[in-house]
Amino acid sequence: MDFIEPMLARLVAQLPAGAAWLYELKLDGYRALVMKKRGRTTVFSRRGKNMNAPFPTIASAFSFLPDDTIVDGEVVVLDDQGKPSFSDLQHSRFTPDALYFYAFDLLAYRGRDLRKLPLVERRTLLEDDALKGMRDPVRLSAVFDASPNQLIAAAKKTGLEGVIAKRANSRYESGERSGAWVKYKTNQGQELVIGGYKPAPNGFDYLLVGYYEGKDLIFIAKIRNGFTPALRREVARNFPRLRTSQCPFANLPEPASARRGEAITAEVMPKIQWLRPKLVAQIEFTEWTKGNHLRHSRFIALRDDKNARAVRKEYS
Repeated sequence: MDFIEPMLARLVAQLPAGAAWLYELKLDGYRALVMKKRGRTTVFSRRGKNMNAPFPTIASAFSFLPDDTIVDGEVVVLDDQGKPSFSDLQHSRFTPDALYFYAFDLLAYRGRDLRKLPLVERRTLLEDDALKGMRDPVRLSAVFDASPNQLIAAAKKTGLEGVIAKRANSRYESGERSGAWVKYKTNQGQELVIGGYKPAPNGFDYLLVGYYEGKDLIFIAKIRNGFTPALRREVARNFPRLRTSQCPFANLPEPASARRGEAITAEVMPKIQWLRPKLVAQIEFTEWTKGNHLRHSRFIALRDDKNARAVRKEYS
């Protein structure tokens, strides 16, 4: 019994349909595993970090869980309209009673490894056995008997992040993004690595962000929008420990014609303060351009639950 790397969903432009698939809402929060071992409950982030300190109410709420059991799910904060708010979660702008754990899979039960069982069997054990005694803030992530198009329309109407489809007979593939689980996003979003910033009196003018291709960090965007003064200060507090004189991006400098506005040319690069690529930001945008840039991008939050080296461009 130890931490198990979570199974991941592949981004798609269209959800599969049919009786072979189960559908859940995509919740905008922190992926987490809850493990009960020798009477002690531990909440793990998707990277295996102990999250009991930031989420003590979640850890204590699983006191009912049998020993040697591991539950997969999502930690979310619900706003006044009952919708998940990742921004509130990340910035701790919530009261304890707004924090919930939505369980959607069972990896181990009373010492038995369940990962080779079909998803439908794991869900049955989760609902009928493992979650007996469940109460708020622990909830079961619902499976919906509706078509993908109906669910996507409902998610868009209510402002939810998207829909997840999972093969009913899928095994639990730890750490894999095999396509047995897929996700459809109602908005365009991407995790990106911060590799530098342009200093300004208010902290910074913009962030330089990118994703990894193999060992190379590829610069793709400058992020100016989405910052309140408090959020700008919060982000900038991470910079001093990461400052470096070395540009971490493999594709800089770029030509002056590379993008609208200020391109990161050889002349501009001395004005940039580079950072060791450790910080991961959640970015929203309207679309990818043909030049592999982001249109109308804005900063949402830092993601301390994601490994910078694992950030890749998500293709649909």
